[in-house]
Amino acid sequence: MAKPKNGRRRVSRRKFLQTAGIGGGAVAVGLWVKSPTSLAAPSAAAAALGPGKVGITLEVNGKKRVLKLEPRVTLVEALREHLGLTGTKRICDHGECGACTVLVDGRATCSCMTLAADVQGKKITTIEGLLQGRNLHALQKAFIDHDAFQCGFCTPGMLMALKALVDKHPRPTLAQVKTAIAGNYCRCGAMPNILKAAQSVANA
Repeated sequence: MAKPKNGRRRVSRRKFLQTAGIGGGAVAVGLWVKSPTSLAAPSAAAAALGPGKVGITLEVNGKKRVLKLEPRVTLVEALREHLGLTGTKRICDHGECGACTVLVDGRATCSCMTLAADVQGKKITTIEGLLQGRNLHALQKAFIDHDAFQCGFCTPGMLMALKALVDKHPRPTLAQVKTAIAGNYCRCGAMPNILKAAQSVANA
């Protein structure tokens, strides 16, 4: 306590901070003790999936497939490991390389970052679904004609990203093509031929 001045007792800054700290700590402890009972109970209507396997129905390439999966299973895992559709590649598993790209309701989607349970009721198209009967899709044929791949790991994702583009813009510009595959990584250096292939379809 500071010395009295003009008959008044002054509180030092140290004493004030100590008192405030004790008071604040008491309030915090009180809130901490009280908080568990004050949390609202989860709504019974929002039933959680799992933790074990649950029934999931996926519409893949025009066919409905019923699976028993844990809720944590991603779409790429469901496609490759449970449906045998191995054309979709699982590489980075972080949504960075684009090799796992599929179409979900016509939109290019990284299947490694998508839970299978979240796409129930939506139309999923994989690289296997690009075939038109026994004929290659125009994009697939263009990739062959222009030698637009080497190792081929990026190819399915590239094709699906481009499919989403040409479905929306049948004659895309070069800038639109580059934007569409901006999230797809080719480590072999085939990008110039990929652009040529895409442009050949746009100009057909």
